[in-house]
Amino acid sequence: MKHNDMSKILLFLATLLAACTSDPDPQAIVDAVINRHGGELYRAAMVDFDFRGRHYTAQRNGDVFIYRRTQVDSSGRIDDLMGNDFFFRCIDDVGVTLTPSEISRYSNSLNSVMYFALLPSPLNDPAVQKKYLGETTVKGEPYNMIEVTFREDGGGKDFEDRYVYWMHRERNHLDYLAYSFHVDGGGTRFREAYNARFVNGLRFVDYHNYKGPAADTELTELAKLFENGSLEKVSEIVLENVQVVSLR
Repeated sequence: MKHNDMSKILLFLATLLAACTSDPDPQAIVDAVINRHGGELYRAAMVDFDFRGRHYTAQRNGDVFIYRRTQVDSSGRIDDLMGNDFFFRCIDDVGVTLTPSEISRYSNSLNSVMYFALLPSPLNDPAVQKKYLGETTVKGEPYNMIEVTFREDGGGKDFEDRYVYWMHRERNHLDYLAYSFHVDGGGTRFREAYNARFVNGLRFVDYHNYKGPAADTELTELAKLFENGSLEKVSEIVLENVQVVSLR
């Protein structure tokens, strides 16, 4: 056998070995999950729902989005409106002057509700960084674990937060998630999805919300603690009266 032929064979074997041993592409996994939950409909739809006494509307057309939150208290009807590059508040249809810290606080709280309500679609936002963490099982079911962190540019106030998502390897469902946060002393949370339902083509879930034992608990360990019954349940995340209108 010629030397060149042997070199080609060795190169082929090395390439084949690398392909067999490399981690799966986290982007491909996330794309498959988003597609299973509604795919392109996320990019051209208006979603309405109620959450903890407030009404929310998310409207998206391609990369342009508008979020709205409406609530009523002793001061009147409060409407918060947020878009790609703006936030403002009205009380009984009259604009309110807000300080920068108020704009940051109100916009972050509105964005947080929308982030979880519209999962997994936000996992393809420009500031998201994805990493494959491996395979595991939860309650006997097979999952891929995907880590999500955020670039500072475009990642919002909480860009240092870290998330782990458990995505079913066969059904392409997002069934569990965990995250760490740094505000209010920091901590960790683990969420179990339940009450999955499709509304006009988009899949929505509610969550059992659990508190991790310590702020420095490794997020990937929270699923085992959950299975062992070692996590403290702190709340329910329930979306009510969900409606979806396609804008296509």
